[in-house]
Amino acid sequence: MLWLVVTSLLIAAALGLVLSILTLPGIWLPVAVAIGFQIYDPSLFPWWSIVVAALIGLLAEGLELAASAMGASKAGGTKRAAAGAIAGTIFGAVCGSFVLLFPIGTIVGAVVGAGLGAGLLDSSRNERTLKQVATVGAGAAAARGVAIVLKGLFGIVLAGVLIMGLLTHHW
Repeated sequence: MLWLVVTSLLIAAALGLVLSILTLPGIWLPVAVAIGFQIYDPSLFPWWSIVVAALIGLLAEGLELAASAMGASKAGGTKRAAAGAIAGTIFGAVCGSFVLLFPIGTIVGAVVGAGLGAGLLDSSRNERTLKQVATVGAGAAAARGVAIVLKGLFGIVLAGVLIMGLLTHHW
């Protein structure tokens, strides 16, 4: 049973990583698998491993959500530009999925959408030059790209915590 759980967690982590890269909430897949096995057999996981994994997931989701907004703000954008980055990320990911091949289009769409959304809403300020608007958009896009990579790394750590908790609890 132990190796079935470990294998299931590894598969869930790999699939979750792919979903996270596509800007979907795949980071929660290993947590859901662990909770499912824990319901089936409450002695499988120590409570701390599931709690720590869930906290890592919450942190990763928060960082991903705020990343493009922080990138726009760091580049000199306003709160409006930050909101545009978040909205652009969502809109770009959805549209990109239809324009390009699904996984690539989603990633590219999210990054480009963050930049365009931030730039578009930042350009509504009268005193902004095109260079300033482009800088804000580039900051949002770069931060979105970094967030996608970081969320993937958080997902790997999260799965590692669950597997480590499982194995140390049984050995």
